[in-house]
Amino acid sequence: MTGLEQLAVLAAGLGAGILTSTVGVASLLSFPVLVAVGIPPVVANASNTVGMTPAGMSGSFGYREELRAHPKVTVAVIVTCALGAVLGAFLLLGLDPAVFEAVVPWLILFTCLLVGAQPWITRWLKRHHDAAHPPAPREQMSSTTTFFAALTGVYGGYFGAGSGVMMVAVLGLGLDLDLRIVNALKTLAVLSANVVAGAIFLLVADLDWPAIVLLALGSVVGGYVGARIGRKLPPTLFRVLIVIAGVVAAVAML
Repeated sequence: MTGLEQLAVLAAGLGAGILTSTVGVASLLSFPVLVAVGIPPVVANASNTVGMTPAGMSGSFGYREELRAHPKVTVAVIVTCALGAVLGAFLLLGLDPAVFEAVVPWLILFTCLLVGAQPWITRWLKRHHDAAHPPAPREQMSSTTTFFAALTGVYGGYFGAGSGVMMVAVLGLGLDLDLRIVNALKTLAVLSANVVAGAIFLLVADLDWPAIVLLALGSVVGGYVGARIGRKLPPTLFRVLIVIAGVVAAVAML
């Protein structure tokens, strides 16, 4: 890489780190930059996963207060996404990338719809529940929420662009938690998937180490900055940004 290309990858890591801790579409920025500087797509994808891991670490540290609020949910998110990412990483190494190319953009668009409509869906469900026996707040992962969280982990290990948007939809619909806490859990979910998939890629995949180092340096700063921003975002604005980011990601992939 030339000096200008190295600067571009470093800046991409910084920007993608911020996106990791806010709207959750980091790979939409970092992955195309790696390909643009001449790294083959599969190598770029694996290198991007490893290089963006520090963003999840610093972002999760920035959200440490939110993650302490519901420790059982935090552990469940880590475990489900980690196990899903194992399958996703091997799918990346063993399958033709075209397998998911036709499906993933539409999946992202659907999850954007769920994120945007979640307040209305929740209110509708409450209106149609027995008023004499209102449901208790959902503060633990149900089997359905756990299943879809694991599926999101599979996708996170496979490619990951938009996986944060998907996790916000899964947790937002499956749990009655403050959106700020959901965002923290989403950041942790991305980290969990990246750590597991990255460990597998370190063992068996071709990697571009200069790109990984540059991404890591930028993303570790961006992840923490993004957490500071994400904590202060009003819920409505955050939801709007999630939908916009997800639509942009889906259109770019189409």
